[in-house]
Amino acid sequence: MGDWMKKNLKRKLKLNFQRQISFREDDEQCLARNSTPEVRQSDGEFFEKFGSVMRNRTSLMVSESIDRECASSVAAECSQEAENSEAVEDSEEEHLPEEAEIFSRVLGSNVEQLYAEVLYETVHVIGFGAKENQDEILSFLKTAFKFDDEKHDMLLEEARAKEAPDILLNVEVIEAHELHAKDCNGLSDPFCTLYLSNGPTQRYNTSVKTKTLKPTWEEHFSLPVEDPNNDVLVIEVWDFDPAETVREKLGKFSDVKGVKGFKKLFKEVAITASTGKHDNELVGTVEIPLKEVVSGGVKLWRSLTKKGKSKSQGQVHLRLALGALKNVQVATQEHRQLVRVLLKHDLEVTQPLPYKWSGRFLELADSVLNQHRIQTGLDENHVQLARWAEFCAVHIDHALNFQLLGRTLEKLIRPIKDGVLSDEEARVFWEAARKLMPACLTCIRKIRKLMPTDKDTLTQLEALLSILVQLTTLTPPKDFELFPANMFAWLSASNEPHSDIHQSIQDAVRQGAKDWYDHIMEINNDDDKKSDDQDIQLSYYIKILSLLQSDLLKAIEYHDKIYSEVAQFEYTKVIYEVYDERVFGLVEPVVQQTCKNLKPLRFNEDPTQGLYDNDDITMGTSLFELYIALQRFVVMGKGRYLNEDYKCSKFHTWFVKGVAQWLDIALYKALKRIEKAVELGNLQPIDEHVKFSSSAVDTLSIYYQIKVFWKQLNWPDVESSYTFVAKIIDDICRCSEFYAAKMSTRVAGLGETENAFSKKFEVTTEWCTAINNIEYIRQAIHPFVLELGLENILNSMAEFHSESNATQCRKTLQLVIDEAIDTVSNKIIDLIEIMAEKMIPSLHRFLVEAAELLRQNNMSLDRLMDYLQKNFETLHSHLSEENFKRTLAIVWDKLTKQLQELIDSSIEKRRPPSFFANLSDALGIMEGFFKYDETEIASLCENSDLLATTKARLKMHSLDTSELIQQYFLNR
Repeated sequence: MGDWMKKNLKRKLKLNFQRQISFREDDEQCLARNSTPEVRQSDGEFFEKFGSVMRNRTSLMVSESIDRECASSVAAECSQEAENSEAVEDSEEEHLPEEAEIFSRVLGSNVEQLYAEVLYETVHVIGFGAKENQDEILSFLKTAFKFDDEKHDMLLEEARAKEAPDILLNVEVIEAHELHAKDCNGLSDPFCTLYLSNGPTQRYNTSVKTKTLKPTWEEHFSLPVEDPNNDVLVIEVWDFDPAETVREKLGKFSDVKGVKGFKKLFKEVAITASTGKHDNELVGTVEIPLKEVVSGGVKLWRSLTKKGKSKSQGQVHLRLALGALKNVQVATQEHRQLVRVLLKHDLEVTQPLPYKWSGRFLELADSVLNQHRIQTGLDENHVQLARWAEFCAVHIDHALNFQLLGRTLEKLIRPIKDGVLSDEEARVFWEAARKLMPACLTCIRKIRKLMPTDKDTLTQLEALLSILVQLTTLTPPKDFELFPANMFAWLSASNEPHSDIHQSIQDAVRQGAKDWYDHIMEINNDDDKKSDDQDIQLSYYIKILSLLQSDLLKAIEYHDKIYSEVAQFEYTKVIYEVYDERVFGLVEPVVQQTCKNLKPLRFNEDPTQGLYDNDDITMGTSLFELYIALQRFVVMGKGRYLNEDYKCSKFHTWFVKGVAQWLDIALYKALKRIEKAVELGNLQPIDEHVKFSSSAVDTLSIYYQIKVFWKQLNWPDVESSYTFVAKIIDDICRCSEFYAAKMSTRVAGLGETENAFSKKFEVTTEWCTAINNIEYIRQAIHPFVLELGLENILNSMAEFHSESNATQCRKTLQLVIDEAIDTVSNKIIDLIEIMAEKMIPSLHRFLVEAAELLRQNNMSLDRLMDYLQKNFETLHSHLSEENFKRTLAIVWDKLTKQLQELIDSSIEKRRPPSFFANLSDALGIMEGFFKYDETEIASLCENSDLLATTKARLKMHSLDTSELIQQYFLNR
């Protein structure tokens, strides 16, 4: 073969060697897409069920349980009216009055007297503009009080025959602004004088506010009125001047402000010195005709005027109302009864939904109430007390808006704290509050049946809590039971004397959680709980946990903030405490018994007898779905309340035996699946981007699912975590070694061809893929260990125990890992050794032919080079650079040894020097061929001295007799 052919072959190989393969990073999508369905189905997708599928299923179950609960809440709301009519266990509901009782109270024996009084007030209306719709009001009252025409007409005539009531003008002098200064210090000492123009001698004075131009009085006066159509209210604002001597006035010299101040001081001194008088000085006057005071009263600002002055002398703020005198207790009682009747009528006419009535009466009803307030002289405090009492009473039968009740209560807080209301009136207030308490606490307990995520429901809840919090700022009468034991039997014993509102809120939340738990247990099929099928039984508990978790999620999202901001109360924490106790009692015995019933696996020592000698190896996912459900439940508690010690916090200890059993089963299943994957795999790359086949992906997918399973467990205990992780690592290493052995066996007979003349072995892509598969698995071992979180576990062990203990554990596991990697690497070398060994016979034959016929222009050397080129092109195209170099070195070592054997046999056969010369030339060509990336082949070989020895022997035996003699003398 000529030099051109040698160079061409070398150049061709050099060009092909420039491209090397790479191993793509695996990911979940790649593994799922390229793993073999038949392999997964061979064990019923055991690993997928416990890995990704289990994670997805538990997430789906929570989502579905939330949807089911929402539907359940809607159904509960729709059936609420029916539930209210049934006998229930809550004693407070047993004491709620029936609707007929409300009518009985309203239409009692004194209703005629009340009706006659209201008719009288309507006929003898006080205030201008009130008579315009008198006929409409009379008709409205007849309908509201449910009187027939005869009785109505009789009582109306009696009312008209009575004399009109004595009228009073109620005046509140609130404040004044921008008063003109009358004193030398630039200020005034203002007070007001009030009188009616028809009776100027009967005057009323406010107190004096010293040294101010913006006085605040807030003082009340009642002036008898004889002619409301023509009378005028006169209010004069004066600057008070005390009786002072000239010396005392001069003593104010240092307080004087400005030139005007000096003029005023000198004027005062002059008047006092000459007359000895000390008259008050008028600031300004306001005149208000009483016909401007409408029936509902009026609040206004008016400017002060003064004769000879065009500018305003300031402004005064007033509240005016016409009224009549009546005993305040009688008036309040009548107003309560009137509110009760008119509210009942309003609800019958408008028929608002529960919690929707906002407090705005019908227009005619509002006029009646306003006129009664005017003619009885009720102040705002007593009006609001009457409303509070009746709103709370009506709320028993028809839920009013809690915001309305809150606004009414807010107006009473200050009067009660200041002692404005009498003891009897305070008791009326607290009796009304007691009537409201069952509704408030029932709403808290049964919030889940009132569309708990609805915006209106949340608004009502916030208002309800605000009412309870406002009540906590007040002190009930002595020995007053706000929560009678016969109505609230479920309240805790610590709530003595049954008036602690904060404790009652907590008890209501706690009882509501207990009720909801009982409801969940009731609506779920109890047959599942008693089933003999373990998976069905455990699925029952998973469903219960999912429903409880969804309730906690709603509490966190919708209610926690409201309770925290309004009542400074940890709503979700109380619920969680209830659920934690119930879940522990429900689930812990079941898990312990389930794990106790698991049978240990028995692996056979004799491989011919199979891997195990159990009847069957199965494990459903339900046990670990329950683990995940418990894990999420515990995280909701420990994640929010770190310092609390809950009963379920150590739930993982219930599953120790179950996890150990799963790992044993997983090892067996993994080995069986690897065996199946190698058997079904076609040793063809899965796509054009990678050089490994489906069996490698199937094997790595097992590792991935085991990792996902472990990650999902999120095992909290350090010591047992180390034990489990060490077991997983050891099992993965064992699986890797098993895969390498199976892959070696799989390709053992491939590449061999035979014809009538000879046998020949050729390297196939299957051999390369087998090597790549093993390499792929080898490379995956170390990253897998890192992703298991081993370092975190060891660091935690160093913190809790000692650094030396952690170091020893790290060394132990590292030895296991290194040994596994070395074992798998050795399998690759063994496979290359086998492949090289299969190539040697063909190489031997080609070498002998080349040595015998090289000088006779035959193609033997070309066939040798073609054989090498073809095989090494295949190897180079499919192997990694490292494994390709290994192959070059191993083949070259074996080829060198083969040359030594050929030399020895040729010497025995007394081959001529030309044979050895031809063999030496062939060796030189092959040495150049095996040169890779400018690296001498000798540097890749295990025994570089053998090559030198081989060259020397060939050189010596290629010399004829004369050349040997010459060489002998040269060497001397």
